[in-house]
Amino acid sequence: MGRFMGRIMAHGINRLSARAVETAKNSGLIADGGGLYLQVSKSGAKSWLYKFMLNGRSREMGLGSLKAVSLANAREKAILCRSSLADGIDPIEARQADRSRATAADQKTITFEDAADAYIAAHESGWKNAKHTSQWHNTLQADAYPVAGRLLVSDIDTAVVMQILRPIWALKPETAGRLRGRIERILDWATVSGYRQGQNPARWRGHLDNLLPAKSRIHSVRHHPAMPYQEIGDFILQLRERDGIAAQALEFLIYTAARTSEVRGASWDEFDLDLGIWTIPGPRTKARKEHRIPLAERPLQIVRDLHGVTPEDFVFPGGKPGKALSNMALLSVLRRLEIKQTVHGFRSSFRDWAAEQTQFPREVAEQALAHTIGNKVEAAYLRSDLFEKRRHLMNLWAGHLGSRTGEVHAFSSLDRVAGNG
Repeated sequence: MGRFMGRIMAHGINRLSARAVETAKNSGLIADGGGLYLQVSKSGAKSWLYKFMLNGRSREMGLGSLKAVSLANAREKAILCRSSLADGIDPIEARQADRSRATAADQKTITFEDAADAYIAAHESGWKNAKHTSQWHNTLQADAYPVAGRLLVSDIDTAVVMQILRPIWALKPETAGRLRGRIERILDWATVSGYRQGQNPARWRGHLDNLLPAKSRIHSVRHHPAMPYQEIGDFILQLRERDGIAAQALEFLIYTAARTSEVRGASWDEFDLDLGIWTIPGPRTKARKEHRIPLAERPLQIVRDLHGVTPEDFVFPGGKPGKALSNMALLSVLRRLEIKQTVHGFRSSFRDWAAEQTQFPREVAEQALAHTIGNKVEAAYLRSDLFEKRRHLMNLWAGHLGSRTGEVHAFSSLDRVAGNG
């Protein structure tokens, strides 16, 4: 070591000044001492070079361009190289080893979303059907990825897991419980695969059970209370006595069996008033699929009456210019009329009426509600949206809504034809 450093000092080091480096123009090598050289190319580009002898062989090691590595940085790099040589280590091989270790470390660092995708890919062949795979993706995308998707899987801790689960634990206990189990399995896979260490922060027994109530202690989520379909005719008459856009929007919703968000966001370009069709674009539906609704005479009349009154984008505008009705506007109408049921419950009322008072096949009513057909085989063969049959069904629904409590309607010939079609 002493003889090696003595040879360096004999030849001198740190010969170059910053000015000399900056003004150097002639191509070739300019020594700074101790094996460090400034290399000037014929084009004028400048870079640093470290030259050394090892085991009787002359070797050269690039240290970077002058633009990226200053004179001071180059000297620091040269000191490290000389230190490696003093220990009998080839500095080029040492640098390659460092890069290999860094690459290996990078390869052992993946995001939670990447880990989830890898877990699903490894196990989906053993799952019963494709629906199970889609359920995994859907629950993770809805509740886990917004919080943890881009975090390194090695950084997922109890605080992150709680941030995912706490907002939905009481609101959607079944979904939250399944999500917790899926997160636990993903993190177990990541641990076994070498992407993380330590205990699983999503484990339940002895851990999260101290932070969250058991699902059995959480009240079950109740279905939206629905008004009996036999009473809706009387309610419609009561509703028509009220003024205001919200009351008209609620009546329109009942006639079309649409969702609250679909009615609130309805815009004029979605309606064909000549054909009596309301087409809701895919991005505005729950199933992300375009949904056509045939309009019976009464809902069509509501829209026509508003055509000259609400020239804005929204058919049912809110109180502020350019804004739709608020999320609570339709529910407020029910509460002012002292109705305890929910707005969404009218969809259930329609479905009960269709099942009990018509002979239409189940899939016609399900299509009217824009429900996804649950049976995969059935969905594969059902290419049509059954629009004409749904038009018959919605006309019958409108006729029912125009009746009073206690009035009995026999199945019409139209209903029998549609039901057997």
